[in-house]
Amino acid sequence: MDVDAINTVEFSNHTGYPNFTGKVLDGTGLLQLIDGLETNGLLNYTHLLTGYIGSLSLLETIAGVVDRLRKINPNLIYVCDPVQGDDGRLYCRPELPHAFRTSILPIASVITPNQYEAELLAEMPITSEEDALAACAILHSKGPHTVVITSLNLDPSWVIIVASTTIEQKQKHTGQLRGTTADGNTTRTTENNSYTQYKLRVPRVKGYFTGTGDLFTALLLGWMHRHPENLKLALEYAVAGLQTVLLDTVQYASGHGGGAEERERNANVCAVRELRLIQNQDAMAAPKSILYEALPCEEPWPLETC
Repeated sequence: MDVDAINTVEFSNHTGYPNFTGKVLDGTGLLQLIDGLETNGLLNYTHLLTGYIGSLSLLETIAGVVDRLRKINPNLIYVCDPVQGDDGRLYCRPELPHAFRTSILPIASVITPNQYEAELLAEMPITSEEDALAACAILHSKGPHTVVITSLNLDPSWVIIVASTTIEQKQKHTGQLRGTTADGNTTRTTENNSYTQYKLRVPRVKGYFTGTGDLFTALLLGWMHRHPENLKLALEYAVAGLQTVLLDTVQYASGHGGGAEERERNANVCAVRELRLIQNQDAMAAPKSILYEALPCEEPWPLETC
């Protein structure tokens, strides 16, 4: 996919470092860029992806931009990573969760909250997989056709991903993966009030990284674009790419004085923990294998250790 990137922040480095400098894009600045694109007939986009939104002004402007884009292309897919916080801690402005619920959810096609963000958006606690599926149903009712809760912290050894979609799913894909038959038929899906729902778990990679949520959402968008009716496969490929990057980053950091579990966040440690994106771009574009299968939510987890 060809991508035009608009930086909502222009910082010297990411905010995981002890210090950073730079400026934040506001709604007026975004509109200037959108106006320039429209003047030159360059607003015919198929997808829009948003991540961290630093102000109410920018969030409200993005809602207006989605409307403008859909007037040009009614089939625009808007993928929103509703960055608000994590581990029970809010790190966006306090007025933004309400604005996400009222202004963004009704127009988003796909959302990728973490557990805490899903709790904020659905206005309910999540303490089990069943709670996560109930939250997905609430979020579907507010607008998005696909909801992916990217990290349920219900088990200290595993990160659990739950995905739910109202898009009709094809039951075939090319290639043979673990858990499929030789002709490519996938295992059955779980149908719950017209939702197709999957769960996937991966061993927890110990360490402190910045940008994993951004990377996962970008990979998911790319694979959903390639396989629009196969969320199972898109999830598996996105996770395969992310895990490849994380494991390579851990190995590199450990060999350069910045062990991934090191809690100190000085500049040198942060530098060697930068996600190794360029070094793994081929693996992200074409994963060699898929080790973690997305299962129908009604199926039990396999007996395995990590």
